[in-house]
Amino acid sequence: MSGIVSLSAVELARWIRERLISARDLINAHLERIAQVNPALNAAVDVLSESARRKAQLADERQARGEPLGPLHGVPFSVKDSIEVAGTVSTAGTLGLAKSAPASRDATLVARMRAAGAIPIAKTNLPELLFAFESDNLIFGRTNNPYDVSRTCGGSSGGEAALIAACGSPLGLGSDAAGSVRLPAHFCGIAGIKPTSGRLARTGHVPPAGGWIESLWQIGPMARRVEDLCAMLPILLGADGSDHTVADVPYRDPSRVRLRDLRVAYFTDNGVAAACAQTCAVVRAAAARLSREVASVEERRPPGIEQSYELEMKMIGADGGDGLRRYLESVGSSRTHPLLDQWLAKLAPYRTTLEGFAGYWNSLDELRARMHAFVQNYDVLLSPVYPRPALPHGASTQDQNFVGFSYTMTYNLTGWPAVVVRYGESPEHLPIGIQIAGRPWREDLVLAAALLLDTDHVQRRQDDV
Repeated sequence: MSGIVSLSAVELARWIRERLISARDLINAHLERIAQVNPALNAAVDVLSESARRKAQLADERQARGEPLGPLHGVPFSVKDSIEVAGTVSTAGTLGLAKSAPASRDATLVARMRAAGAIPIAKTNLPELLFAFESDNLIFGRTNNPYDVSRTCGGSSGGEAALIAACGSPLGLGSDAAGSVRLPAHFCGIAGIKPTSGRLARTGHVPPAGGWIESLWQIGPMARRVEDLCAMLPILLGADGSDHTVADVPYRDPSRVRLRDLRVAYFTDNGVAAACAQTCAVVRAAAARLSREVASVEERRPPGIEQSYELEMKMIGADGGDGLRRYLESVGSSRTHPLLDQWLAKLAPYRTTLEGFAGYWNSLDELRARMHAFVQNYDVLLSPVYPRPALPHGASTQDQNFVGFSYTMTYNLTGWPAVVVRYGESPEHLPIGIQIAGRPWREDLVLAAALLLDTDHVQRRQDDV
């Protein structure tokens, strides 16, 4: 059973369909793995053992009766503790929500995963109110990186990334407003995608969608393999009648992309924070690998991305963080974690007037226009996720490190899809991911490129062994 938990979700679903393993045994194998790794990682904050075993038994009975099976029948998945799972409390890492009533229904995307046959197995840790690039809060404490427990797993979907990387779950759901899916994926060596803004319903997320930063964030799938991201997205698509931002835009199959037609641009320095030598080498290696399959690869940096950090902070901090403070007060969080306090302190200088906010929005429109013009000549953009591998605990809010998160912020500002896939490692054996972004609604293009690189990286690792 020890090798089972390292398989992709697509492969696990095949094993169940072919009766090579039962859903019950698969769930038990993952519960055993969580019990092994969680004491060191503190990634899972609510292990749904009883309900998962019950659902697995029902899944096996349905299969025995010959009933139709969903594409992820019997496969476990985990959920960030800001996304509602019926019968559980979504704390969003803040004390005021810790004693709230359990959710009466699933978030839209959790319900769709269930409808596809998948079984929720755990809720995972995050920073308070999702505002940090480390996962630590006053309720559950700190989550550690599976490759080095002295380092952070990232945030805000850090518990998800850590649990998936440690094979406690094959795939799961996170959310991303400044890199919160992609940065943990990079730090923990897994894959994750922030879809196009408006692609997926956010109903059942805590805090809920709304306000002027609404276009900056999306819920995003996370997994060890890119093929699992490709399997999840069609399951999650579509309006739900509640989240008014979801656009009815057709989704294209990554398997139908002709790689030889792709035009690729890559860069290793966004003009805000220079990447380390190892990270640059990994990005260049990925560009070189793509060059053997695609129409063209050029080293070019989109104009205006050097403004990404300032613009993201301006958009989030236009009120100086008052909206966050009001929300904390409304849910009864009288004490807050130092990571959140430091985030709020960073937002204070960006407080502005109505006239100033109009200027912020105008700058955002200008960036989007320049990026849109640039991407008419390219299909995908390749770059670092962050300037270096996983940081030590407590280092993310240091100014010289914090600006590095600008690499992911760019695509929250534009609303474009961006996927992270592991493609190398540091001399300390820490994972190094690359970020692949593309124009709106073309998740198929970024996933097709990521699939190629993921397959290549896995093959190289197997060859090394």
